[in-house]
Parts: sequence; structure tokens; C-alpha cells
Amino acid sequence: MNNNTFSSLELTRYSRQFALPDVGLAGQEKLKSAKVLCIGAGGLGSPVLLYLAAAGIGTLGIVDEDTVELSNLQRQILYTTNDLALGKAATAKERLLELNPYGHIITHPVRLTHDNALEILQDYDIVVDGTDNFYTHYLINDACFHLKKPLVYASIAQFEGQCSVFNVKEGPCYRCLYAAPPPEGLIPNCAEGGVFGVLPGLVGTLQAIEVIKLILNLGQSLVGRLLTINTLSMQFQEWPIQRDPGCRLCVQHQAFDTLPHHMPAACTLLNVPEITTSEFAALKERGIDYVLLDVREEYEYAICNLGGKLIPLSQLPQFVPFLDKNALYIVHCKVGGRGSKAVKMMQEQGFNSVKNMRGGIVAWIKEIDPQMAVY
Repeated sequence: MNNNTFSSLELTRYSRQFALPDVGLAGQEKLKSAKVLCIGAGGLGSPVLLYLAAAGIGTLGIVDEDTVELSNLQRQILYTTNDLALGKAATAKERLLELNPYGHIITHPVRLTHDNALEILQDYDIVVDGTDNFYTHYLINDACFHLKKPLVYASIAQFEGQCSVFNVKEGPCYRCLYAAPPPEGLIPNCAEGGVFGVLPGLVGTLQAIEVIKLILNLGQSLVGRLLTINTLSMQFQEWPIQRDPGCRLCVQHQAFDTLPHHMPAACTLLNVPEITTSEFAALKERGIDYVLLDVREEYEYAICNLGGKLIPLSQLPQFVPFLDKNALYIVHCKVGGRGSKAVKMMQEQGFNSVKNMRGGIVAWIKEIDPQMAVY
């Protein structure tokens, strides 16, 4: 061990970590030599990046193409009100270097896709999944498997979270846990279902711990184990995960280029008719009679609305008998998922002229009326 690896200020900065008998100077040098990629700099990525930067990880990569929105600040602690509309990757880099100027931060302000995943991931030792949709979980897992990179996975929803480590030695991969994704429109994301603001802080911190344990070869990692957390009951449970004998990766070794990594639209998955925001705007201009049905929750309607009739999706079944089945209905939610479910429900009840607005009110704001409040 060469003590010249660290400056005197770094020795002071990491002194509490040096004091750990299983870390010491040799362990700290491993952390400084490590390259960790965090995909997603949001709710999970915030604590992951903050704690890994503070711990002295030498190189941190950040993949995120989004900008900071006001609704992020309830849980994405990397950002402040002054950062609104700024790119997350660049803003996170600035914040992390303020915390620890000795680290090297690489930003990838792009969306991770099938076409760029292998190229972006190949230069890192460990990958952290801080994303919030099923298809990206599969994309990251498959890229890590083919590149032989350990994957520290987590997922959160409302008051619950889960965490595990995949693709280590003979351990399972994400596809061993979930062989195939559910239809995207059927599972509410954080934007639709909500998320307890402190939950990603807890789960993301667990991811950071797993990363450091992997680098230092400390303790027992979550390889082969799924840790689930319910913050309302404050119960932590552990479930064994074994390699799936039918896994298309671990067993069949399916080539990366043959695996599906696109995200079908919710309307396509549920086979419901839809209308684009521009088509709806033109329909309004022509003065055609229609009923605009908003299936979001009351609090969402209060933030922004298009003046439609508010019937939350959960209450729609009890209102359906009182609606005119001969009218033209344009249904919308926040991003499209709940709207497609509502259209499907109404079709099954005999409504013939009902369409879901593609992309929901978020698409309307982005494409038609950017002055409206977005959440």
C-alpha cells in the first residue's frame, strides 16, 4: 500500500472509514480505484450518488437525460428549488463535487437504450439501477449480464421497496426474479401511484451499502436474496432467489441483440383507441361535441386540469351506468396508463365512441400548452 495515494486532506476526510478494521487504507484505495455507474439520478440515485461520493468512490458515472421538476424535490435530495429546469446529470455532478472534490464524475445526459447500453456500461465495474420502469430494469440487467458486471437493483412504489444484487458469479439475474414484465399500462409508476418521499432515501442507501460491500468484498451481499421493505409496518423481509431453469439469460444465454428492450405504449398493450394531443386540439377547434373525462385524483385535478369531468379511475365503475353511451368520450389521466384502463372498462360496458388521449395531460402540457403547471 502506497500512502501517497491520498493527500493529507483525503486522509482526514476518510479517517472514520480508515478506522474500520475491514477497510483501512487498503480498502479505501479499492474505493478510490472503483468505477461505479448509477443509471437514474432521481429518488434512488440521489442517496446512492451522495453516499458513494462521500465514501470516496474514485469514478462515478451518471446516466440521466431528465431535467429537475418541482415535483421531484419531495424526494430527490440532490436538487434544490434553484435547480428547476436544469439537467439532472450536470446538476448532480456539480453537487457531488461540492461534497467531495476528489472524485471523478462522468455524465451521460442521455436515455439508456438498447443501442447505447453496452457502450455506456462497459467502462464501469459495478452498475446501480435507480430507474423506475420495468423495461429499463430488463435492459440494464441484460447489458450487465452480457458484460459480466454486478448489478445493484432496487425498486420502489408508494410505501414499499425492494433491493437485491444480480449477475455475480453463479447468482441469479433480474429475469430469474421476474421472467417477463407486466403490461406497462397496468402498473402505476411513481408519477401515478405516488411515492413516500423518504422511501427512496432508505432503499437507495441500501444500494450504496451493497456497492461498497462488493468493492471491499465485505460481509454477505444480497446476491440470491430479495430484501423487501414495508415502511408502514416497518417490516424487512428476505426472500431467496435462485437461478430460473428457464431463464433466457442464465440458462439459454440469449444474445443481447435478440432481447426485447422497447417500451410499448399502454394503449397498444390494452388495445384501446387513442387520440393525440394535436388531434384533440383540432377536435376542440371544430366544435365537435364530446365529453372530456379526467380519471386522475382530486389533488391532481387541483394542480392542473383541462376542464373535464373528474371521475377518478377507482370510482369510474359506479358512475358508468349514469353516463351516456352514445356520446363521444375523450379520456385522459396524467401519462396514459389509467386512461387506457378507463377506456377498456367503458368499452366492455358498451361505450362505442371513447378514446384515450395519448400521453395524458403531461403530453398536452409539453406539446400544446407549456404554460400549464406540470407535476
